[in-house]
Amino acid sequence: MPSVMRRYADGSSHFDRPSANVDDETRSPVVLMVSGGADSTALLVLAATSTLDIDDGRGNAHIARERLHVLHINHQLRGLDAEEDEEFVRELSSRYGIPCTVRRIDVALLARQAREASGSADANVESVGREARYAAAAELANQLSEEFGTPRSAARILTAHTADDRAETFFMNAIRGTGPAGLSSIPRRRNRIVRPLLDRTHAELCDLLRMRGIVWREDATNYDTRYLRAFVRHEVMPVAQRRNPHVSASLATTCDILSDEDAYLTQVAARAYRDLLRRQDEGMVALDANRMGAMEVAVARRVARMAMLAVRPGARLEARHVAAVLRLVAAGKGSVTTPMGVDARVEYGLLFIRVAQDADAALSAWLEVPGIASGVGEVGRLSLPGGRELTARLTEAPAGSRAPDLAIAHSREWEGTSVLLDAPACGLDAARGGRLWVDCAAPGDVMCPLGMHGQSKKLSDLLNEAKVPAADRSKVPVVRTEPRGALVWVAGIRPDERVRCLPSSKLLLELSLTTDSGRPQA
Repeated sequence: MPSVMRRYADGSSHFDRPSANVDDETRSPVVLMVSGGADSTALLVLAATSTLDIDDGRGNAHIARERLHVLHINHQLRGLDAEEDEEFVRELSSRYGIPCTVRRIDVALLARQAREASGSADANVESVGREARYAAAAELANQLSEEFGTPRSAARILTAHTADDRAETFFMNAIRGTGPAGLSSIPRRRNRIVRPLLDRTHAELCDLLRMRGIVWREDATNYDTRYLRAFVRHEVMPVAQRRNPHVSASLATTCDILSDEDAYLTQVAARAYRDLLRRQDEGMVALDANRMGAMEVAVARRVARMAMLAVRPGARLEARHVAAVLRLVAAGKGSVTTPMGVDARVEYGLLFIRVAQDADAALSAWLEVPGIASGVGEVGRLSLPGGRELTARLTEAPAGSRAPDLAIAHSREWEGTSVLLDAPACGLDAARGGRLWVDCAAPGDVMCPLGMHGQSKKLSDLLNEAKVPAADRSKVPVVRTEPRGALVWVAGIRPDERVRCLPSSKLLLELSLTTDSGRPQA
């Protein structure tokens, strides 16, 4: 038996739990998204009185009434009409004995905030309203799953999309410009979201409601052809239907074929993406550009898109953005910036996709170096972006040891991410310690890299030889004696010859570049 919610006069409720061997799929909550229009009204009526296929493996079947729950979103866009829509849905739900939850969301405000935050016009009322509806549905499904004692994954969220909606979306995406995923239009199921009316037309559902004497609400904005969907519905679809009265059904078959093929190519691209991945940090992925340039363009497009969405989830990418990245891969060099702050650059045989850097966030800070008198082993610390940390401490060379030998062994052990230097040469003393300035490479910086016997080198050339991508150079800490002072260490790459340990060195400076785990960065 499915779980039964018992409601009491004081408004409280209690669920009689079914036995543990009952299939979760047959007792999990089913959320009906109902706006009050003809299609969603028909969805409610059919769910309550007939059979639907909610993709739980049983095909068309009755849904236990106690599983159903209506969700209505009042977008607060249409004044009194919106209030009347809300009241209509409440009354219809009550008529069929289905609990109803109403969420009021100021979609216009959310859209304005999204535009201001992103600096993009993509955040229109339609897209923000859609995201808000699905977020509210997911929240309600999770809440009901907890009350029902069923897994969240077993819940279902039903929308009233029809064959006409699917055909309209096909044309809308074709007008905007899209690939197979967009031309697949509205899928029958995506995770918990199921669309059981995709094989029915809007006219069929209106006839069903008329036969049962059930009215529905009309949204005047559905006739405003300034909106793309309304334009397609009232200007494009009638022309297509004159040529083929069954165009919605024909496009449904096309969408199913495209959806299956898109799913297959997505699996192929996911495997290719894993094979090409060479580095992945917060806000950055690096792919093997040479191998990517040799693969089939259909797969390469998807790999590029996956990489861009990996660093900017939710970015509204268009075909031209992906094409721009593929042109870089073909050329083997160059860079491009796409909307929503995604940078792409090909360097050293790798395609780097990263979140665009904020020029005002350049590193510049003092690193305090405690004197030995302040406490044995006292360490100065400076937090860096990406969970890294730069640490500094003073130590004395053990009696009978040679500082140059200690420095070489230390650098080898930590693979250059921690170094020992001559503290006095860095302007530090045992009693007071001191401080060092940390920033990033600046134009014109010159140093004498250790191992070059006093020869000078431009810092830009040193970073180039170390194959540090141009976009990552602002993240490489450069330690100096003071602002605009002599370079001490290019962290993780090379110290300066002039601060190396000498046989006479007794007071040593240990500098380490560590990760958030506290270990020197490899």
